[in-house]
Amino acid sequence: MISNKIDTVLFELREGLIIAWQAIRANKVRSFLTMLGIIIGISSVVLMTTAIKGIDASFQKGISALGTDVLYIDKWAWFTNEEWWKMRNRRKITMDDYHKFAEMAQLPLATAPVTNAARKVRYGDNVIENVILNGSSSDYVKTTNFTFDEGRFYNEIESKGSRYVAVVGSEVAKKLFTHGSGLDKYIKIGGVEFRVCGILTEQGSFILGSFNPDNQVFIPIGTIFKHFLNEEWGTITINVRAKNPSMIADTKAEAEGIMRKVRGLKFHQEDDFSVNQQEGLMSNYNTVVGVIQIAGLFITGLSLFVGAIGIMNIMFVSVKERTKEIGVRKAIGAKKRTILSQFLLESSVICLLGGLVGLLIAVIASLLLDKFFPTSIQISAVIIAMSVALITGIIAGLAPAYTAAKLDPVEALRYE
Repeated sequence: MISNKIDTVLFELREGLIIAWQAIRANKVRSFLTMLGIIIGISSVVLMTTAIKGIDASFQKGISALGTDVLYIDKWAWFTNEEWWKMRNRRKITMDDYHKFAEMAQLPLATAPVTNAARKVRYGDNVIENVILNGSSSDYVKTTNFTFDEGRFYNEIESKGSRYVAVVGSEVAKKLFTHGSGLDKYIKIGGVEFRVCGILTEQGSFILGSFNPDNQVFIPIGTIFKHFLNEEWGTITINVRAKNPSMIADTKAEAEGIMRKVRGLKFHQEDDFSVNQQEGLMSNYNTVVGVIQIAGLFITGLSLFVGAIGIMNIMFVSVKERTKEIGVRKAIGAKKRTILSQFLLESSVICLLGGLVGLLIAVIASLLLDKFFPTSIQISAVIIAMSVALITGIIAGLAPAYTAAKLDPVEALRYE
C-alpha cells in the first residue's frame, strides 16, 4: 500500500516536471524575462557573500600579522569622535619620550618606535610610487607576527648604526624583482641605495582606506630621520606588545600612567596622547561590512520580490491559457493535489533555472573581481542562494497553483 502511494507520488512528480519543462520551452522569451528578477537577486546575494568573505579573510590575515596584543601610543586617536583640532594641537611624541617610556615600562614583552613617510622605490627599470616607508628599531619585529619568505629583519647593530638595509613587503618584492630573488639586491628609496635583507610573506590588504600592509618597506629609524624626515618636526608611534593577550588591559593601564609621567602631565590635565588598540580597527571594519550587508540584502530582497511578483503574474497568465487543459485533466481523474503540484513545480523550476544562471554569473564575476579585489566563493552561499530561489518559486507559484487546483472541470472545459 505504502509502496503504491510512493510510486504514485513519484509518477506525478515526474509528469509534473515534464509538463513544467515543456511549458517553459514553449515560452522561452517569456520564461527568461520572468527569471530576470531571480537572476539579479541570486547573483547579488552570492557576489555580496563572496566579496564579504574575501574581505574578511584578507582583513583577518593582515591584522593577525600585527598581533591582537599590541598597543599603539600615538598623538592621534584612531576612529574617535574627538575633535581633530584638539589632537592636531597635541605635542608630538619624540624619540626622547620613547626612550624614557621604554626605560620605565615593566609589563611589555617588547616596545618599538615607528615613524613613516611615502617614497618612490626603484630597482633597475622597475619603479613603484608612494610606497609606505617605515622607520623603526630592530625590536619592531618583536611587536608583530611577521614571517619571512626570505631573509630576516635588520638586527640591533644595523638599527643602532643606522645602516642602509631594508625589509620589503611581498607586493613591493613582486613588482620590483620580476626575475628571481630580491634578497641582497640593492634598491633605491628616494634616490638613496639600500640592501634588501628580508622579504615578508604576504599579509593581505586591510581594505581600510588606501592602506596595504604588503606595500611597505622597513628601514632603521635613524636612517629615515637622516634622509627622509626631520626628527625635530616629525612624530612617532610607540608600539607596545603585551606578554600575552590576557595582560593587554594591565599593559595599557601601565602605558597610560607612564606616558603621563613622561609628558609631565598633572592630575587635572587631559592626556595629550592616545593609546590605540585593534578594537578600533575591528569596530570600524564591522561597521563598514554591516553597511555593505544591509545594502546587499536590500538589493537582493528587492530583486527577489520583483522576480516573485513577475513569476506570480506569469503563472496566473499560464493558468488562464491552460484552463481547458486543466479541465480535461480533471475530467479524466486528475486530483487537486496533482494540478497544484504541477504549477508549483513549474514556478519552482523557473526560479531554480534563474538561480543557476544567477549563480553562474556571480561565480564568473567573482573570478574576474579576484584579480583586483579579494573574493572567496563559499559552498554555503551557493546552498543558501539555491534554497532562496526554490522558496521564492514555491511562494510565487502558490496562489496561481491554488487557483488552478480549485477550477471546476465543467466550467474549465467551457472556457474559450
